Amino acid sequence: MSGSPYPVLSALDELTGALFLLTGIGVLATRQVLASLQLFIAQSLFLTLSAVLLGIALRSPHLLAVAAITICTKTVMIPWVLRHTVSAEVYRTREIERVLNVPSSLLIAAILVVIAYSVANPLLEAVDVPFARINLPLGLAAMLLGVFTVVARREAVPQLLGLLALENGVFFAGVAIVPDLPMIAELAAAVDVSVVALVVGLLTRQIHRQVGTTAVGLLAELRER
Repeated sequence: MSGSPYPVLSALDELTGALFLLTGIGVLATRQVLASLQLFIAQSLFLTLSAVLLGIALRSPHLLAVAAITICTKTVMIPWVLRHTVSAEVYRTREIERVLNVPSSLLIAAILVVIAYSVANPLLEAVDVPFARINLPLGLAAMLLGVFTVVARREAVPQLLGLLALENGVFFAGVAIVPDLPMIAELAAAVDVSVVALVVGLLTRQIHRQVGTTAVGLLAELRER
């Protein structure tokens, strides 16, 4: 990145950010639940790496703490919870039910990325923080892709992964804008998403057991017996 006081770390963060965004697109476009989960894990790893790079460059223990919390919750705890609470049959489903086909989804994803960069440009004028020009637009793009994933998918687990991908986007932008985020906020967010994953996993198991599908549009069919 031209003019950056951290040329090597900036270049590595740019590469990490590009891979972070690609995995977000993958979560949206993939046809299988297990592949979506694996791509979410990869995205969380790239978020962790970006936090480590910024933590080293800015000498921020808070960012290193973000990296440690992310690696524990989003690459280990949440995937473990989802694999053990959701029926194995859900992960063997050949194709996820979706509102739009893959080409249409990718086209909209490209438009959302352009919108994210357009929105980020005026914001960057007011933010004089190293790495913000890398992380802010990519984080906004990941947020929009996460929202679109929630809208475009019809099943509970892929929608949850879209929500978690949105949260990853928030943190990817946040680690550059607010590198000294208080530890209590980091821990609170980690606990929140873990509890959400647990609840959704348990509900999905029950829904699949009684209704035979995880499509959220059929939740009304779940009744007490």
